[in-house]
Amino acid sequence: MLDSDIISRAELIQQAIATLQLSIQQIQTSGEVAPPGCCVLRYQARGKKATYWYYKLHATQPIFPTQQPNKLSKYKHLGKAGSPAHIHAVISVARRTQIDYLQSCIDSLRQNWVDLYDSLKEKK
Repeated sequence: MLDSDIISRAELIQQAIATLQLSIQQIQTSGEVAPPGCCVLRYQARGKKATYWYYKLHATQPIFPTQQPNKLSKYKHLGKAGSPAHIHAVISVARRTQIDYLQSCIDSLRQNWVDLYDSLKEKK
């Protein structure tokens, strides 16, 4: 017979995983999620009269389409601070960050569940 404490803890872990998965689904349905590994970066452009700050969505791999066919870039230019593209990118990166954190929590809980299973095997 299984230890009731272990069964109870396993059920709590499964409930926590389900809650976190629901949170991920809610974030995904709330709007666009940036691709994994993306961040918003600020860069400086020098004009004839002044220096300007612009923003870009930066990926770890070339994923953004360019004007050249079959060529991808690591960058998607967003324009000036507060532009719709800039704000949209910041929010989509925030969603990605939330999802990545929740997924790491789920992964940890799944490992905890395996640990419980292993403790059952040790009792036999």
